[in-house]
Amino acid sequence: MRVLFLSAFLPAFAAAQSPSAAIRVNQAGYLPGASKAAIVAAAQPAREFAVRRTADAKTVFRGRLGEPMEDADSGERVQVADFSALRTPGRYYVEIPGAGRSWDFEIGPRVYDRVLYLATRSYYGQRCGTAVDLGPEFPGYRYEACHRTGAWHESSGRTGPAPSQKGWHDAGDYGRYVVNSGITTGTLLWAYELYQPQLEKLQLNIPESGDKTPDILDEIRWNLEWMLTMQDTDGGVWHKQTGEKFPGFVLPHEDAMPSYIIGTGSGPYKSTCATADFAAVMAIAARVYPPFDGDFARRAREAAASAWEWAVRNPAVLFSNPKGVSTGAYGDRDCSDEMLWAASELWRTTRNRKYEQYFLEHWQKFRSAIAHDRPPAWPQVSPLALWGWTLSGGPGSEEIRRLIVAAADELASRTEKSGHRMSLLGKDYIWGSNSVAANYGMQLLVAHRLRPDARYLEAALGNLHYLLGRNPLSISYVTRVGANPVRRPHHRPSGADRNEEPWPGLLAGGPNARRQDPAMKKLPEGTPPAKMFLDEQESYATNEVAINWNAPLVFLLAGVMHGK
Repeated sequence: MRVLFLSAFLPAFAAAQSPSAAIRVNQAGYLPGASKAAIVAAAQPAREFAVRRTADAKTVFRGRLGEPMEDADSGERVQVADFSALRTPGRYYVEIPGAGRSWDFEIGPRVYDRVLYLATRSYYGQRCGTAVDLGPEFPGYRYEACHRTGAWHESSGRTGPAPSQKGWHDAGDYGRYVVNSGITTGTLLWAYELYQPQLEKLQLNIPESGDKTPDILDEIRWNLEWMLTMQDTDGGVWHKQTGEKFPGFVLPHEDAMPSYIIGTGSGPYKSTCATADFAAVMAIAARVYPPFDGDFARRAREAAASAWEWAVRNPAVLFSNPKGVSTGAYGDRDCSDEMLWAASELWRTTRNRKYEQYFLEHWQKFRSAIAHDRPPAWPQVSPLALWGWTLSGGPGSEEIRRLIVAAADELASRTEKSGHRMSLLGKDYIWGSNSVAANYGMQLLVAHRLRPDARYLEAALGNLHYLLGRNPLSISYVTRVGANPVRRPHHRPSGADRNEEPWPGLLAGGPNARRQDPAMKKLPEGTPPAKMFLDEQESYATNEVAINWNAPLVFLLAGVMHGK
């Protein structure tokens, strides 16, 4: 599409009174040198648009909209308003005759600094086992030390008191789960490894700030320390630590239910998926922490090796909730992908031949996992195994690299052609669809690391734009980010405290076409999948938050900032 400067012959557009959801922008903003576009779904196709400066409503750019195109997932006919040529830092909005104006946004080199800070600091707000206080920046966002007394559930094979130390509350509830901690901490540690310049100096204003360790690694360590308490002396790892049921909407320290370490219900009581995930994550930690704490790095390395040996001896011990337990199961019927990830990360850390041999003997089973429509998720971590192996130049990685690049080429092409210039397919509007978008972004950035391509960066940015407001609902899915953010997430601290706004930096789950909670009955039959979302606390299937959803958002932000 050709952008025209028409200031000489277009009439001035009248300023709109309030923003229109029909004009979608990234409400955080755009980098000066990057592409910039709004997506427009006006009742009648429009021809022209203007960009006005917020401070004085002065028109700084005019252009023509692209041709209308059908966007099946939103059920709309949309047009693109491209203003990439506008590079001057400032605060602006897009205006279209007959359609109104967009929400405000910023253009500048640091537009994502605040988002990265809030998204990463959100983990401090999820800490278990200690008092949390977001401080003067967010007065009143606090809770007391919680879940400090643990117990062995009868399903664990033990009885009596159990450790209950540290970790992150997994989602809108107060459980701690090894499987979901696996992909979460793994993704965050990868982000640090790949984008250290963007993350090592990130100041999170946490209790550890000011020590010799980067704040993000201090925060990640809080969860790693809990994971280490979940490992048995034989190397196996228990699956989760939760109550027997979800608590009501109370603050963490008001949850009086015992915090049980829960096992499989019969010997060996630990689970293979949790143990292999643990091995992979601890192997990454063993690579990352030596400059800051050599003893902790060695401890992580030994724990990873011990977990690996247990998983090799017990390759298919699956987990289901035992009788009387109704918290999240994170049940997985196949742990071979977790085993591949563990082998990959252990080899990357140790270069030990036995891990290399395992990987080379098993990776071909997962060729199909490297595809344009299969980003990683907690039940399928084989993409992480294959990406990591290739990033480290493992034996045979050239073949895997070709698969990764081919998938990224197709993914980038699809993203370019989508109505909202993002990567989601119709099948991707599931519970946590926003994390699918973020993980597509991660996939594109990994491919860009292997073969730099501006198309990959552009497509990754498209997914970030979608999450921050350039979507069919014109809503920023990250709390406290943008002019029209999610305000009522399914998140117990946000629902139980006395603050009007939610806790900051949390990525909501996003549209879910499957109607998996009672609140979704409010959505009319025939609602397009991209609009199957409710900004309501009761809609846990669309508006819950989760640590594994925020992790690829942090990765995506760091990656696009690195590539700017």
